[in-house]
Amino acid sequence: MRVLVVTAVAAESDSVTAGLAGFVPVGPPRVLPSGHTLTHLPWGGRYGVPVPGAPADAMALGALGPGGTDAPYGAVVDVVAVGVGPAAAAVGATSALAGAPYAYDLVVSAGIGGGFDPHAPLGTVVVSDAIVAADLGADTPDGYLAVEELGFGRSVHTPPPGLTDRIAKALYEGGQPHVVAPVLTVSTVTGTATRTAELIARHPHAAAEAMEGFGVAEAATAHGVPVVEIRAVSNAVGPRDRSAWRIGQALDSLRYAFQLLGTTVFLEDL
Repeated sequence: MRVLVVTAVAAESDSVTAGLAGFVPVGPPRVLPSGHTLTHLPWGGRYGVPVPGAPADAMALGALGPGGTDAPYGAVVDVVAVGVGPAAAAVGATSALAGAPYAYDLVVSAGIGGGFDPHAPLGTVVVSDAIVAADLGADTPDGYLAVEELGFGRSVHTPPPGLTDRIAKALYEGGQPHVVAPVLTVSTVTGTATRTAELIARHPHAAAEAMEGFGVAEAATAHGVPVVEIRAVSNAVGPRDRSAWRIGQALDSLRYAFQLLGTTVFLEDL
């Protein structure tokens, strides 16, 4: 599988890369037209290395050089940090997708985020079964209207259910606490009890909020590539209290999640 992982900041991309022990960086990072720096990690540190369980002729089948192939055993993960917010995420992901020398099989929006009690305690990994633009719409005297209700566009992307099941299975077998649930994308991080209550009322099953997932999903969908969002919970969604944040714990959970995926899902066909 060829995977593009999009994060907001370097600390997140560093955790992802640290978890992908079997995927080894090759060459200097590539600077995208958007100015972002992409790290290229083929399985085993070189093109065409057969993944565990591959048939004996997988080296020939999996050869992947400049220009790429559609061979099933050319396992590659590219990781890029693109900045904070849905607009930056959409631009960075689009730049990576458009400039790649091969077609990606999967795009992952990854990082840390806020968790909604009681669904996602600190350190939990949330795997999206929906990527929701939670503030793309209009406020009215009668309540909030999503962009679909205004007659424009969409506010939800749905990852392939089979993919989320496989990711959840890998996390479960590795002992990583996780939940499969909607992840909200917001342009302003929630910091009050009133705003928290509004989001919970509109999205009662949501487990996390972050700022990039919907932008990444828009870019992936425009390029015809499946997308999923993976968030490690660093804080509870609610009144802002930085003393209660556990960013280090969340980054450790993110690293371990990608360690598990890097030896399972990312070595399989989608």
